[in-house]
Amino acid sequence: MFAPNYRLAPEHPFPAAIDDAQRVYLSLVKALGSARSLVVTGDSAGGGLALALMLRLREAQQPLPAAIALFSPWTDLATTGPSAIENEASCSMFVSEAIRRGAAGYLDGADALHPHASPLYADLRGLPPMLVHAAEREAMRDDSTRLVERARAAGVEVEFRLWPVVHHDWQMFQPFIPEARESLHIATAFLMARAAPIAAAESTASPVFAHA
Repeated sequence: MFAPNYRLAPEHPFPAAIDDAQRVYLSLVKALGSARSLVVTGDSAGGGLALALMLRLREAQQPLPAAIALFSPWTDLATTGPSAIENEASCSMFVSEAIRRGAAGYLDGADALHPHASPLYADLRGLPPMLVHAAEREAMRDDSTRLVERARAAGVEVEFRLWPVVHHDWQMFQPFIPEARESLHIATAFLMARAAPIAAAESTASPVFAHA
């Protein structure tokens, strides 16, 4: 596992984190000689970053990873999903105003509808196989449900599951929450089934985790 220490907003607003993720990813591709054994995952804001990285790579005609896994990804910085309001009372982490404040700090005046800032609005054609797990009661639920709809319409292979009861980004609490362990086991199987084995002489730390 390689977890990049990318620059954070508001000191380093959009698109600094994407620039860093792209440089890190390409350095790993160079070190391994291929992207076939790499997978990329991200949770919450890191999920949006993982998707933005995919868009950058595709547009630059750079090699894409074997697959990506996203946990409660933040894909709509314009906060247009109905769940931002409908789930305010049931979401244990966010209310719509907090999401908007976070977006403003990251964007620093940039357009919230820019596809690299809000991948929900991007052309998703040609992206790698994608796993998405989100919570039914979280405020960002529709960031995932609408992303999945658009990705499937664009021909992307998507494995999607909405989980009841659990909260936003519940995988962080895998020592304590059985559903977190189950989600991670499912994601691991999904990624390993698509990533090419790494030669014994190469590093075994292939996945790239982009955390919020």
